[in-house]
Amino acid sequence: MTTNLDDPIYFLAIDNGTQSVRALIFDQFGTEIAKARVPIEPYFSKQPNYAEQHADYYWQKLSEACQQLWQSCDVTPAQIAGVSLATQRYTMICLDKNKQPLRPAIVWMDLRRAETNDIGFLSPLTKIIGMGELVSEAQQKARCNWLAQNEPEIWAKTAHYVNLSAYLTYQLTGELADSTGHSVGYLPYNFKAQKWLKPTDLKWRLFSCTPDQMPKIISPGQKLGQINVQAAEATGILQGTPMIAAASDKACEALGAAGLATDTACLSFGTTATINTISTDYVEVLKHMPAYTAAAPNYYNHEYMIYRGFWMVSWFKEQFAHYEEQLAQTQGIDTEKLLDQAVKDIPAGSMGLMMQPYWSPGVRHPGLEGKGALIGFGDVHTRAHVYRAILEGLAYELKLGFDTIEKRTGKPIKHLRVSGGGSQSDSAMQLTADIFGMPAYRPHTYEASGLGAAINCAVGLGVYPDHLTATQAMTHLGDKFLPIDANVQLYKRLYNEVYLKMYERLQPLYHSIQDITGYPAK
Repeated sequence: MTTNLDDPIYFLAIDNGTQSVRALIFDQFGTEIAKARVPIEPYFSKQPNYAEQHADYYWQKLSEACQQLWQSCDVTPAQIAGVSLATQRYTMICLDKNKQPLRPAIVWMDLRRAETNDIGFLSPLTKIIGMGELVSEAQQKARCNWLAQNEPEIWAKTAHYVNLSAYLTYQLTGELADSTGHSVGYLPYNFKAQKWLKPTDLKWRLFSCTPDQMPKIISPGQKLGQINVQAAEATGILQGTPMIAAASDKACEALGAAGLATDTACLSFGTTATINTISTDYVEVLKHMPAYTAAAPNYYNHEYMIYRGFWMVSWFKEQFAHYEEQLAQTQGIDTEKLLDQAVKDIPAGSMGLMMQPYWSPGVRHPGLEGKGALIGFGDVHTRAHVYRAILEGLAYELKLGFDTIEKRTGKPIKHLRVSGGGSQSDSAMQLTADIFGMPAYRPHTYEASGLGAAINCAVGLGVYPDHLTATQAMTHLGDKFLPIDANVQLYKRLYNEVYLKMYERLQPLYHSIQDITGYPAK
C-alpha cells in the first residue's frame, strides 16, 4: 500500500472488553478521531463460580457499537483503510461443523474446574522436574476438559474450539482465523515458539481438544481476511475492507501505551489489573508461567496479573457509593469523579487501612482459599478511606509485580505508563507515582488497547514498515504525575514492613475459613 502520510488515513479498531465494546477510529498519527461505546453484561451465572455469555450477544453488541460510531462522526465507512480487533482473553466458544455456537461462551472469569486425568508416562517426568501441581492446575482450568467431562454430547459436536476473537473474526470475514496474540489461557499453544503445539507433543495429553479443532493463527500485523457482505450489513463497515490481526486487549494496551521500549512498563488499571513489559527475550516472570505473545511479532509480554483488579472499584461503587451515584446524576458527572475528589482529602496510607487484593484466585496465589483482606480499621475511617485503601492495595500488588519482573528479566524498568479505566483517576495516578517512587504517565489516549489494534492495522496495510516505526509515530505521552517525596518514604515502609508480610501471615487463617465455612468449595 503506497500512502502519503500527509493525507489522513483512518483505521477502525474494535475493542471487545469485559464491560463494554468500543468502536474507535484512529488516524496514522495515533489521534483518536471518534469513538462509540456500548456497555455489555460481563456474564450470567447458572451456578456459583460459573460465568457465561451468549456468543451472538457479543456479535450483536459489536455491530451496535459500529453502527453508533457512523452516526456520531464525520468519517464514513468508505474512508476506513482497515479493521483490527482486540478482545478479552480466554473466553472460549464451542462451534459445530457449520461454525455455529453450541452453547454459551465460558467467560474468562469462570472458576469451574475439571477433574484431573492420568496422563500416562508424562506423570513421572512432571514429578521429576517438580511440575506435578502445575500440570494438575492446567488440566483443571482447561475449559475443554470440563466440557468433555460434563457436557460430552456438546463436546462430541464441537468441531471448532475457539477464543472469542476467532469467533468475531469469523463473523466479520467468514474466515475462522485468529492472531497468535490472542492465544492466552489453558490452550495447547507453544508460547515460546508462538504457534500451536506440534500434534506429536506430549502436552496435548493435558487437553481434551485436538489439533483439528484449533483455528488457523497468524502473527499480529498480518491480514486475516476482509469484511464480508453479512458483516457489512450488520456493522456498516464497507464490504471488502481488509481485516488485520491484532492481539488480546492487554497485549494491545501494552503496545498502545508503552510501545516496544523494553525499559518501559505498562500498568493496566482494568477489570484485570496487570503490569507488562515487552521484549524479544522469552522470560517466565513466575515459575512455569509463560510469557504471553505480544501485540507485535516475535515479542513477548512479561506480565504480572491481579485477577479482578479494578473490578473492585466497580464493586465498591455498586455496594457502598449509592449517595455518590445519586449526587453524580444530579450534577451530570461520573460517580468516579466524586469518589476521586473524596480520596484527595485522605492522606497517603489511608490512616493505617491496608488492603490485600486477592479477591479471586490469581496466578500468584491460585488456590481457592485466597481471600481479600482489609486490616487496620478504626473509628476514624470512612468510605473514602476504604476506597483509597483499595487503590493503594492494587498499586502495592502491581509494585510487587514490578519488582518480580525486574528480578526475573534482569532489566531495570525506567518508565511507567498507566492506562485502563482506573487511570482516569488523578488520585490513582498520584498514589501510583508515590508507591513506585517514579513519574507515572498516562498515554495520550485513554483508549490504549484500541490504539494498539490500530498500530497493527497500520503495519498490516503498509502505512509503516514495522511495529517499531509505527509505535514511534502513533504513541505519545499524556499527563505526568511526579512522586511526592514524603509519600514515597511512607509508602516504602508500608510496602516493605506491612504489605509484603500480609499474605504469609493471613494464609493459615484463609485455610481455616475455608475449612470451617466450606466456602469456596474445595
